[in-house]
Amino acid sequence: MKKIAIIAFLLAVCVAAGRAQESRQDISLSGDAFVYYHINSPAAVYVGANTPYGALVSYRFMLTPSSALEANYGITYQNTFHYSVNPYLNSKSIRILARTQEVSFAYVRSFNFRKFNPFVEAGPAALMFLPIRNSGTDIQGTTRQTEIGLLYGAGFAYELSPSFDLRGEYRGIVTKVPDFGQASSGGNQINLNPNKWYKTISVPTIGIAYHF
Repeated sequence: MKKIAIIAFLLAVCVAAGRAQESRQDISLSGDAFVYYHINSPAAVYVGANTPYGALVSYRFMLTPSSALEANYGITYQNTFHYSVNPYLNSKSIRILARTQEVSFAYVRSFNFRKFNPFVEAGPAALMFLPIRNSGTDIQGTTRQTEIGLLYGAGFAYELSPSFDLRGEYRGIVTKVPDFGQASSGGNQINLNPNKWYKTISVPTIGIAYHF
């Protein structure tokens, strides 16, 4: 009886070890850049922004050798959003300094060609626009804003070693243009809401992935 129990235990350990070897995970650290496009609105609100640079951390869990689930967190250094409002302030440009945080999830489909592995991905994303209240921001009543959108992308992973990959990707995010809580034209508050969506915020990334 004891021998049967020992054999059963060893079999369970072997099965667990086999499953552990089959599960593939990786974590990557990348540099990225958010490229915002100029928005013209029927509400006479015009929005532009310079390109901020930042960092992106991604975690992937392999469901199969060619498919995975991915979670991402990113943050940029400060950049400036420019709002031009007609007919308010004679079209004066209003500046809002901000940082952008990203939380997103995606399904990733890979295509394996030896060391070169291209992939595509898509999933939901949330962008948090964080205003910086200093002398560079013209309106001090701005508030943090979170917008839900869609992430999609395509890229490649090049195997440097069994544990490390070089990873590059073009990522696009579709989301609503932020107004930082300045959506009302009543009183002394200027309406900065263009009521438009960014069709695509371009987010090129490049970094290193570690498999474990």
